[in-house]
Amino acid sequence: MFGSFEVIPAVDVEGGEVVQLVGGERDTGRRYGDPVAAAERWVEAGARTLHLVDLDGAFEGRRANADAIAAVVEAVPESVDVQVGGGIRTVEDAVSLLDRGVDRVILGTAAVEDPEIVRRIDDRRSGTVVVSLDASGGEVVVEGWTEGTGIDPADAARRYDDLGAAAVLFTDVDVEGRMEGVRADAVRRVVDATDLPVIASGGVSSIEDVRAMVDAGAAAVVVGTALYEGAFTLQEAMDAVDGD
Repeated sequence: MFGSFEVIPAVDVEGGEVVQLVGGERDTGRRYGDPVAAAERWVEAGARTLHLVDLDGAFEGRRANADAIAAVVEAVPESVDVQVGGGIRTVEDAVSLLDRGVDRVILGTAAVEDPEIVRRIDDRRSGTVVVSLDASGGEVVVEGWTEGTGIDPADAARRYDDLGAAAVLFTDVDVEGRMEGVRADAVRRVVDATDLPVIASGGVSSIEDVRAMVDAGAAAVVVGTALYEGAFTLQEAMDAVDGD
């Protein structure tokens, strides 16, 4: 999936606007305006992949910002991959998005509660499913990060090696949006547990954090707040990991 390490800008959408949550809690964080404008900004800055999440959909269990997501997908050139998550609960939800130009769908709650859904989607559209494992307090959380499962994220990651998943997205919810740094050991545990590429997310506040994700073995890192707040530029992050 990733020829080299990628820095992936996040375009998380709540109420039709770009929002970066703090600790995965609804109605926290700052707003950053129009999703299309944000996406175009990151594409112009050199992004090879964009990470879109329908935050309302994640909390409510059904897609709630479909129009905003569709507008971003339409605005992004075909040369840039778009991965979309939030509120995708069925095979038909996933296939519908893929048929509308999305490159990869991100399944969290649905994949944790029914791992076989990954295989069913892969049978329809091979290599398009990213399994999202969001962790808080050392366990995978679902339903918009509000319900614990008692499942260790490393144990969860092992489930998907043979189900057709293209990658695992591991989000460290406890540090998400706090600009206080990453917890590389948590990422490394998931990387070591699966043969799939791992996309890391949560806590990135500096170029050093990006490098830590490389050292932890991740294939890519999703960055939100740090980019929107200008802690570093996308180009600076890409230059720091060039060749990895």
